[in-house]
Amino acid sequence: MSEPTDHYFTAEPATPEGRRTIEVTLEGRPFTLTTAKGVYSPDRLDPGTAVLLSGAPDPSPAGDLLDIGCGWGPISISLALRSPDAHVWGVDVNRRSLDLARTNAATAGVENASFCEPDDVPDGLRFATIWSNPPIHVGKAALHALLERWLPRLADDGVAHLVVQKHLGSDSLQKWINEQDWGLRCTRLSSAKAFRILEVRRA
Repeated sequence: MSEPTDHYFTAEPATPEGRRTIEVTLEGRPFTLTTAKGVYSPDRLDPGTAVLLSGAPDPSPAGDLLDIGCGWGPISISLALRSPDAHVWGVDVNRRSLDLARTNAATAGVENASFCEPDDVPDGLRFATIWSNPPIHVGKAALHALLERWLPRLADDGVAHLVVQKHLGSDSLQKWINEQDWGLRCTRLSSAKAFRILEVRRA
């Protein structure tokens, strides 16, 4: 996981946009997608996201699916391609990321995804699948608040998968989730390279 060159977790990055295209493969299909400065991992599909996309079980085929911290859209696009009958919500506080994600979803031919700021997600939605490469660099308090907002909104039979780098606190994050009173249980699904995939279900 490379260090961010700008505060990708702020609403309006200060860095000039400087859009560019990169070649990525999602769900076995090559795409030329658009990224920019001031968003997370603008030069490539970051390794943690790649581990999540290759290692997580298939998402729910229907219902509402959530990508927490969607960035320029690779997780949301993959969810939408895998589950064409579901609706994917990609949320991010970074408006530049949201604009890029909308552009990239259109490029990928994805029509079953919406990209918005967190407050624009309807309050009553419960999610059948949550995937995230969470923004560890926001700091522990902000990360915990982010997960506290979304993980309890898992549907009764919903499953969340989070990818976290080992040396950036995957084990302590697993422990913290299990200490909360959300009625959820977090286990380690797998480890690959420097990352762990954590699985969260109703207890």
